[in-house]
Amino acid sequence: MLSTNPMAALFGKSPFKPLQQHMRCVIGCVREVPPLFEALIGHDQREVNAQKVRIFTKENEADAIKNELRVHLPRSLLLAVDRRDLLELLAIQDSIADVAQDIAGLLVERRMEVPEGMAEPLTRFVARCVATCEQAHSIVEQLDELLETGFRGREVEKVEAMIVELGHMETDTDLMAISLSQALFAREDDIKPVSVMFWYQLIQWLGNLADGAEKVGDRLRLLIAR
Repeated sequence: MLSTNPMAALFGKSPFKPLQQHMRCVIGCVREVPPLFEALIGHDQREVNAQKVRIFTKENEADAIKNELRVHLPRSLLLAVDRRDLLELLAIQDSIADVAQDIAGLLVERRMEVPEGMAEPLTRFVARCVATCEQAHSIVEQLDELLETGFRGREVEKVEAMIVELGHMETDTDLMAISLSQALFAREDDIKPVSVMFWYQLIQWLGNLADGAEKVGDRLRLLIAR
């Protein structure tokens, strides 16, 4: 009798297919963050609100896949990797979409104005954080090839190199966050204290996108090592 569980059917082909499907939703959510800040910098609150809706919609799609995966992840099926590893990777991926949602929510709940002189470095910072998430997505898309090679050989070397590059990219975002925070604090006498606080929070949250991406790479490095 054929299984009526769509997730189980996916796992029958590969333990990574649902994770890849989830990560595609996550990266779709993250890709909406640069247009969100473009609208903010351009003083287009209507577009900020529209981007918030897009981000929330895509985050909800990622949540739906996450919940289905958690409920239907086979317990008895012999998987190529430990069930706990899959669930931990799923949680890390999902945290990235959650952060994007938090950022969008704040920019709608509180009208924010970009401090003078911060628009250009902020745009570069956002782009680098998103690129770091894109790198994590690219690595997750390599999981089927890893499975086919039995987690050995050139494919492992390729993925490990991608993970190393991911770490370098996340380090870049750390340095950019420090620079942006310094620029913010240099102007704190000209900005309302509460605005300084919220901008500092936004910088931290943007950095958390890249942090989450690096954690995906770290978890996959452990998975490969096993």
